[in-house]
Amino acid sequence: MIVCGSLKVDSKIARDAKETVNLVRRQNLSRALVKLREEGYRLVGLEQTDQSHVLYDYSFDRKTALVIGHERNGLQPEELDLLHDLVEIPVYGLPHSYNVVTATTMAVYEYCRQFPRG
Repeated sequence: MIVCGSLKVDSKIARDAKETVNLVRRQNLSRALVKLREEGYRLVGLEQTDQSHVLYDYSFDRKTALVIGHERNGLQPEELDLLHDLVEIPVYGLPHSYNVVTATTMAVYEYCRQFPRG
């Protein structure tokens, strides 16, 4: 997992994930995305836009980097320009979006559902 910004893990919440998930901190998301593209990753942003696909209708590539933006500000235009695709989670009623942790969990689950054998 690449993190841009503060890197803080609460051991009480993370449980075993702290030992099994490799966390890497980068200063600049755009530079990290360029590197991932060069390594052959399909960059898929989780963001509500006019170009977004519904998450549940989207077919992930196995080699996908799921890109999650800031809780309130989302992804910046220069970051969006580096992505191959965008997905969003349909929301019915208010509020108009899920918080970043819930949305990320749903997107990761959908990716894992499509590739159940790791």
